[in-house]
Amino acid sequence: MSLQFIVDGLLTGSMIGLGAIGVTLTYSILRFSNFAHGDFMAWGTYATLAVVSAIGAMFGKVAPIGPLSFGWPLLVALIVGMAFTALLALLLDKILFSRLRSQGQAIIVVMASFGASMALRSLLEFTFTSRPTYFSRAIQIAMPVGFGIRITPDQIALLVLTAILVLGVHLLMTRTQTGRAMQALSQNAALARVVGIDVASVVRVTWIIGGALACVAGVMIGILVQIRPFMGFDMLLPMFAAAILGGIGSIPGAVLGGLIIGLAEAGAVQLIGAEWRAAVSFVILMAVLFVRPIGLFGVRER
Repeated sequence: MSLQFIVDGLLTGSMIGLGAIGVTLTYSILRFSNFAHGDFMAWGTYATLAVVSAIGAMFGKVAPIGPLSFGWPLLVALIVGMAFTALLALLLDKILFSRLRSQGQAIIVVMASFGASMALRSLLEFTFTSRPTYFSRAIQIAMPVGFGIRITPDQIALLVLTAILVLGVHLLMTRTQTGRAMQALSQNAALARVVGIDVASVVRVTWIIGGALACVAGVMIGILVQIRPFMGFDMLLPMFAAAILGGIGSIPGAVLGGLIIGLAEAGAVQLIGAEWRAAVSFVILMAVLFVRPIGLFGVRER
């Protein structure tokens, strides 16, 4: 039996985990499930693609970096895409979610996010059509690393990028005043307000982190698979499953949950068949809810 599914699972899990960080932060701090989060991934990816195309139009064809399939334009475009997605998340909160949150009924905000998701996806499809597109059509040669495992330079680069981003977010949450304020607000919102934590600032940081990481996850999918309007929607169930599996509010938990689901999906494809891939997230989600509803690193609310 080939162990290639381990690399595939780690890559899928990295994309799911980065997306799940935004899901878990939004739920723990803002107390609602944001169904539009998958569409932030798609919008960020298309924004990145638009910037890559604009740079290509200005500078012509740019040579890739070493063995990678992309050059510096994609790196510049990714930073712009992250900023754009963060601004999109902030704008959506400003004109929609914050107004509904003030009414105190979470279900209304959840349904609004579902409607926003459909609107964002339809607008994306109307603007760019549903035809898949790509950052690069270059074929990479996978390098053998032993045990029947092969990996491409792009895949290595994206795994390293994921590790750096996750470490960065973890340090932000544990070593900075902003991170500690976010943790305090997620654990007890009323007490956080009493001790003078700037709730509006924490909410803004939450949307910025979630939006930026969603963009990176989407670009990873775009580099390794393809870009299409429904790409984020397809990741929604795995991201929620990862956030719940890891424990709502836990950054390491969301990433670990993503990796577990990614490996389980890849294993299911190899052992059972690709048609069962989507069912794996649902099965894991149900199992966690029955056995340990607070997740692996979750803390029971007091």
